[in-house]
Amino acid sequence: MQPQIFEVSQINEYLKLRFEEDDFLQSLLIRGEISNYKLYPSGHHYFTLKDAGGQMRCVMFKGSAYRLRFRPENGMKVIAGGRVAVFPRDGAYQLYCTELTPDGVGDLHVAFEQLKQKLSAEGLFAQEHKTPLPRYPRCIGIITSSAGAALHDMLRILKKRYPLTRVRLLAVRVQGEQAPAEIASAIAYANRYQVADLLITGRGGGSIEDLWAFNDERVARAIFASTIPIISAVGHEPDVTISDFVADLRAATPSNAAELAVPDQGELRQKLAMTNSMLLSLMSKRLKAERQRVSALSQARVLRSPMNYYNDKRLQLDYTHRSLLAASQRLLYGKRERFVRLTASLDAMSPLKVLGRGYSMTSKANGKLLRAVGEVTLGDTIVTALPDGKILSAVTQIQEDTNGEF
Repeated sequence: MQPQIFEVSQINEYLKLRFEEDDFLQSLLIRGEISNYKLYPSGHHYFTLKDAGGQMRCVMFKGSAYRLRFRPENGMKVIAGGRVAVFPRDGAYQLYCTELTPDGVGDLHVAFEQLKQKLSAEGLFAQEHKTPLPRYPRCIGIITSSAGAALHDMLRILKKRYPLTRVRLLAVRVQGEQAPAEIASAIAYANRYQVADLLITGRGGGSIEDLWAFNDERVARAIFASTIPIISAVGHEPDVTISDFVADLRAATPSNAAELAVPDQGELRQKLAMTNSMLLSLMSKRLKAERQRVSALSQARVLRSPMNYYNDKRLQLDYTHRSLLAASQRLLYGKRERFVRLTASLDAMSPLKVLGRGYSMTSKANGKLLRAVGEVTLGDTIVTALPDGKILSAVTQIQEDTNGEF
């Protein structure tokens, strides 16, 4: 009997059918480490699961990948769920993955840490980007569910602490797939129309799944982009969300957010009373001091006897006049003495005095005094000044002094 010969595709199809008939292979959970991870533009995920003894090709189609809450990475330990089947074209079997969770920790926890690390690296948590809250907000916008107990708690506390502020509710869903988009849109709306000068966004407590809307990247970026200060009030005190890190202030609970948003009217009234008391005390002291001043002025001599005050000033004026006269006379006497001394000194240095002692002065015809024989030439006219007149002479001979002799 001649053996039957099969085509490759026939064998591949046969193996595919055998794999699909095996119930064991239709729903498996497989633990392994991700490698060769690739995300294609189509939205499909391709990767390899491996352990110490082997490896398996895996594919997660776009529809299943859409439900992922974390980003798969090479080297990540995971548990993959799905079915094992043969791809006839390649003749290779692979895991058609429909669910993927981190091994050892929940996928939400991994997604939280991944987004936290990403946004922190971008600076969304940096303190320099935090906006201070208004001290006395005129209007507060609350972005939360209209049916939640958290809203009623905040309204009650705001009314009790600071009834002057107005409250505007921007009702949104705070749980479910549509919640992140609604929360982000409400924040953008509040900023676009400046509906308030302070925003509070949050909800009451719940599981990590219930609070997940506030771990969404869209909500985080909307909070960061807000020009209106935002208080994040999500869950109970131990609960921490991405929104808490991005917001300008984190409140432990929604009730705590209301307490942080406005001052306490009781404390304000007490401060006002203390300020009023201090002002009254200061005014009383000021009035007392002014009364004492008026009393002292009323006892002043000028008010009790104006003429005596006038006479005192007249005597003072006479005294000042005499003092000024005496001072001017002393000044004039000192100036006169100085003039006499300077005149005597000038007279002693006068050339005429020198001539009176038997000396004479010789100058050229132009009046320039002669100090050396080199200043004249033969034929020049020179003038000799004597105490009783002048002599004009013509230079007929010039003799220079050599070694003290002519």
